[in-house]
Amino acid sequence: MHVFVLCISSVVLFACVNSGVPPSCDSEIYCTGPILHQVQEAKLFDDDKYFVDMKLRETPDVVLSAFYNLSNDLPNTTVPPAKLQEFLNTYFEKPGTEFESWTPPDWHEKPKFLGGIADQELRSWAEKIHDLWKLLGRKIHAGVKDHPKLYSQIYTPHPVVVPGGRFRELYYWDSYWVINGLLLSEMTATARGMIQNFLYLVNRYGFIPNGGRIYYERRSQPPFLTLMVESYYQATKDKEFLRAALPALEQEYQFWMQNRSVTLKLNGTEHVLNRYDVKVGLPRPESYTDDLELAEGLTNDRKEKLWMDLKAGAESGWDFSSRWYINGDGHNNGTLGDTSTSQILPTDLNALLCLNEKTLASFHRILGDGDSAALYDQATARRLEAIESALWDAERGAWFDYNLVTHTKHFEFYLSNLAPVWAQCYSQPEMGEKAVQYLKGSGALQFPNGVPTSLRESGQQWDYPNAWPPLQHILIDGLLKLPSEDAQQLAFDLAQRWIRTNWLAYMKYDAMFEKYDVNGDGKPGGGGEYEVQLGFGWTNGVALQLLNQYGATLTSGSGRVSSGLLLPLVVSAAIMLQ
Repeated sequence: MHVFVLCISSVVLFACVNSGVPPSCDSEIYCTGPILHQVQEAKLFDDDKYFVDMKLRETPDVVLSAFYNLSNDLPNTTVPPAKLQEFLNTYFEKPGTEFESWTPPDWHEKPKFLGGIADQELRSWAEKIHDLWKLLGRKIHAGVKDHPKLYSQIYTPHPVVVPGGRFRELYYWDSYWVINGLLLSEMTATARGMIQNFLYLVNRYGFIPNGGRIYYERRSQPPFLTLMVESYYQATKDKEFLRAALPALEQEYQFWMQNRSVTLKLNGTEHVLNRYDVKVGLPRPESYTDDLELAEGLTNDRKEKLWMDLKAGAESGWDFSSRWYINGDGHNNGTLGDTSTSQILPTDLNALLCLNEKTLASFHRILGDGDSAALYDQATARRLEAIESALWDAERGAWFDYNLVTHTKHFEFYLSNLAPVWAQCYSQPEMGEKAVQYLKGSGALQFPNGVPTSLRESGQQWDYPNAWPPLQHILIDGLLKLPSEDAQQLAFDLAQRWIRTNWLAYMKYDAMFEKYDVNGDGKPGGGGEYEVQLGFGWTNGVALQLLNQYGATLTSGSGRVSSGLLLPLVVSAAIMLQ
């Protein structure tokens, strides 16, 4: 297959003509081309994302012409680092100029939910988290709309709340928990504006990019927009907003069904399930040198496949994890170079789409369209049958990712194995309770500071020992939906552990982090391609939701953990806190 990777040399990456694969965006500066290649290869910045977030001082054609003139004057067209830095100083501005200062006008000091938090230390901390919305608010400068070619930033019409740190722009699935937090903070207008941005992006692209940069234009993230609208509708009961949003929600759903689906034949029956899949065989611009180095020594075809699967891993939100590894024998092990995301049918993506189908049916009923609701009911029933045929394992009592190479399930523990409980996407009530027993027997509950994403220590950030806010919330919320007292108690226990972890870290560092280490009291997470980031949008949203839900009983001390699994660790932690 003749694609862009055939044009990579050790010197420069040029955009190939008639390659058969469209570029991930049309920018020869931010997505492809010699400037990107040489600047990233020179490692002028600690983080590859820094360069592709810089603003142009001149139009792209002027900048490209200046670079060609500069490189053509050199014997091997490679520009020395000092000359490259001088070039950047002349033609680029540092990241951040695409935003103007903005404080959300609907922010106010004392939202009602604070009054329900009994522990005074936790209430004071919740007020500080509520304050962080002001620090994370961003409004895109009008120049991005008027002169889009000067920016990698994608223009959106309304202000946003960003995750924080290196993540200077909106991100798709992060924003679900941000929006839920904003709604608790009674910042309804800001939440509405963020949803309108996503509707705008669907209307522009036909789907929602991974984040608000043009180098993300060919990949998405877990499709949470329908659930964002559900959260907003539950808070406001605004039927007209729902009616206006529905066409874009259906368009996004069709994108996933048309572009990210696989037909699977099991026991004579065909089932349709979804996967992450990005057909762009180039290094990610924001992690360019990581991708080049990982692919060293591979054939051109294998480079292309690896880069596609790394992009698919980024689309999953789990970038990166041993979960996506398929080695040469077809087994779920190996290293980052064995990433094969597109060859895996993920439990959590299919659970999320099942929940989207149920929610779209409910939206049509609310708006009086029973026929359309029935169509989504039928889609839900088909999805349920597919999930139970391909992903459910009755003996183990949980759902597992499906390997399209070997046509077998991956039985390793990942927190995503419980996602159908959260989505309530299973046919028999005992399945949910079986999943609780699976969780208890997995070994994942033995940690005092959260449930790890996996039990495999791969060095990647979406593996042990990291615990991530959205996964904690999905697990806790799922347990809360089960009728048994056992599941309800476990949900509370896990909420107590997670809140205490977040609170301890805040006391130590005066910051909220994107992820945490399950082994250290208040220890931020680590691993992966970049240093742990603080801010942090979804962490704040999850903490506020749990504080609102369990505010009457959560404590900043050791809390009560009734499962018996953690007693020695909790007692030890309590002594340390005294």
